[in-house]
Amino acid sequence: MHPIRILFLHGWQSSPGGLKPSHLARHGHEVINPPLDDDDFEAALETAQATLHAHQPNVIVGSSRGGAVAMNLHSGDIPLVLLCPAWRHWGHADRVKPGTLILHSRGDETIPFADSQELVARSGLPEGCLIEVGRDHRLADPEPLQAMLEACERQAHTQP
Repeated sequence: MHPIRILFLHGWQSSPGGLKPSHLARHGHEVINPPLDDDDFEAALETAQATLHAHQPNVIVGSSRGGAVAMNLHSGDIPLVLLCPAWRHWGHADRVKPGTLILHSRGDETIPFADSQELVARSGLPEGCLIEVGRDHRLADPEPLQAMLEACERQAHTQP
């Protein structure tokens, strides 16, 4: 497997270099993980957009609030992997592009699993695009970490 370049957009009150981006990097992938403003969504979006433009990643991963940032980016054909996306709370996007993969836990105590089900339905995605995994919002156990890695690798191979 060739290394892929991943833009990882962290969640609210999270920071670069956390467990999930570190997991991707440990598996040989290049992870670009900019610090996103917690208080100003537009500033976070500007940072993410500038980072996307500068690095041209193969895949964009957005975790929770970072998922909302990812949904609001002008990302062209770059595929998305969203982890418990908090789209109802931040930004204006209420749909995702075709081919997007969403990982979410039914046990999520922060963002209801039903939000991702609705996002899939609104976007006209097939049911297989919503992957139920993990025990809680963090998706920090071995199973969801592996599912995230596999989703990124799968997405990188769908690029034109």
